[in-house]
Amino acid sequence: MAKKIAFIGAGSFIFTRNLVRDLLTFEAFKDATLVLMDIDDRKLAFSKAAVDRIVEAGKYPAKVVATKDRAEALTGADGVVITILQGGAETIASDIEIPMKHGVDINVGDTRGPSGIFRALRTAPVMLEICADIMRLAPRAIVLNYTNPMAMLCRAMQGVFPTLSITGLCHSVQGTARMLAKWIGAPNHEITYRCAGINHQAWYLEYKWKGVDAYPLLKKAVTERKEIYDEEQVRNEMYLHLDYYVTESSGHNSEYCAWFRKRPDLIEKYCTHGTGWNPGVHGLGLTGRRKRAEDWEKTIQEELAKPVALARGEEYAAPIFNAVFGDRTLFEFNGNVRNHGLIENLPEGCCVEVPVLASPRGLDAMHVGPLPAQLAVLNNISARCEELAVEAALEGDPRKVFHACLFDPLTSAVLGMQEIKDMVNEMFAASAGDLPQFKGRLRA
Repeated sequence: MAKKIAFIGAGSFIFTRNLVRDLLTFEAFKDATLVLMDIDDRKLAFSKAAVDRIVEAGKYPAKVVATKDRAEALTGADGVVITILQGGAETIASDIEIPMKHGVDINVGDTRGPSGIFRALRTAPVMLEICADIMRLAPRAIVLNYTNPMAMLCRAMQGVFPTLSITGLCHSVQGTARMLAKWIGAPNHEITYRCAGINHQAWYLEYKWKGVDAYPLLKKAVTERKEIYDEEQVRNEMYLHLDYYVTESSGHNSEYCAWFRKRPDLIEKYCTHGTGWNPGVHGLGLTGRRKRAEDWEKTIQEELAKPVALARGEEYAAPIFNAVFGDRTLFEFNGNVRNHGLIENLPEGCCVEVPVLASPRGLDAMHVGPLPAQLAVLNNISARCEELAVEAALEGDPRKVFHACLFDPLTSAVLGMQEIKDMVNEMFAASAGDLPQFKGRLRA
């Protein structure tokens, strides 16, 4: 039987187009029913146009449906991809602007810290509604989340709906592995690695070229070639001092630690010039979103004018679906799952990013063991803040929101306790309309 894949938040043009492209490269999905669901008519129409072009160019017998009805999209789905964004433009802007007003200089703001926490508080109720629909309409579906903040949202969904097969996917693991291979002159297909930690701050516990430890080559490249050091200054500093390489880009990681953004001179030294694809300047995520909001129709029209690409990319979603209910070729990837004994020195039950095996029996997370102590310390701080934030989102407890922000590494390096409380209360006021679970309790 033809498989059905539902894309919730399909107006996310690039994600939807690329994931469909990848999916249709597998024989098992050439005749799939692809249901694109979004609440925005214009964005949904553009995504359907892109998907229709792929189907036509590849001469696939796939069926493409666009709908604003989530139940229609999910009913009987074999696989679900979630790529939503919750909250209006000004509310999202407040996630970055309010902390900056109080002295907390955030770069992207979509993953953790006060910006990520408030994004999670707004998004979690919607994600849980989606999961409730999946539980009712497609309880055996494989659910793949791409929406940030990845760890907190996955933790909430997996905690409330433990029988659903849910994992979160991020391209930083395979993307960074490829970058490091380039630095040491290795073909990417000859590299193997073992990577684990938390989302956007996982670590290459092993990184090998043809089975031989490649860390000495990486150390040589980072310390002896200035152009390589300058390409990722924050991550390279973390590597040189913590001994293992971290997955997500320097702009992101500069805001997850206490070392890079607490003073203007540190921002100038480490975050302004050498931070990979997202320069560490204040509010890059905000300025990027505003730019995209201004130009999105023009950008999409330009994309639709380009020749259709049919070659498979490196995202994990399609090979995962293929392994579970396609041609059943096993596939190993790094996914976000709950920590039930997988990494012993991170909190039990928190969301970790570890190797996962996709097979006909589903998604099986792999035991990693304890992280090196210095890595566990850093991961523990963020993981425990995320646990507090998830509890706050589920219980509607503003005090736990304050405590989650209170211990955030960058925030606590910059502000005193009352200052953090004042900032949190101002952020509550800005997001008040998107926090139904707090029932008017919007002060810490």
